[in-house]
Amino acid sequence: MSQNDEFSDEDGGGFDVDDWSRLTPFAGSVATLDDVQAGKAVFALGDTEEARVIDMELPQPVIWWEEDGEQAAVIVQAEAHVGPDGDLMEVLGLILPDGGGAVALLDDVDLVDDTDPTWRDLVARAVDMDGEG
Repeated sequence: MSQNDEFSDEDGGGFDVDDWSRLTPFAGSVATLDDVQAGKAVFALGDTEEARVIDMELPQPVIWWEEDGEQAAVIVQAEAHVGPDGDLMEVLGLILPDGGGAVALLDDVDLVDDTDPTWRDLVARAVDMDGEG
C-alpha cells in the first residue's frame, strides 16, 4: 500500500536476520493518530468501521510482495477494518530492514519464519545496500 520512512525506533529502527525479534509490536488496541505521531504505531486508519486487532503473534517476519518485487519485512501491527464500501481490509504495519515503515494488506505478504532462506537473503541484501552501498 505505502511506505512511511519516518517510522523509526530509538536505534534507527532497522533490523537484520539476527535481531528482528527485538522490534516492539503495537498490539492490544487499534492505533490512533496520536500513536503514529508518537512513533508507537505504523498507521492509523480513519473512515472505517468495526476496527479490531488481528490476533497474531507479533513481531512476525514476512515477505512483502509490492510493486518493485519482493521485500523482507517484519509485521509489528495488524488490524482488520471494514471500509466505506463494506469490504474487510486486513492491514499490516511493517518495519523494513532499513528502519522504514510501510503499510500493506495481509493478502500482499507471505508469513515466514526467520529460517526462511528467501527472507534471510532479502534482509541481507537490504542491509548490505544500506551499509556499504
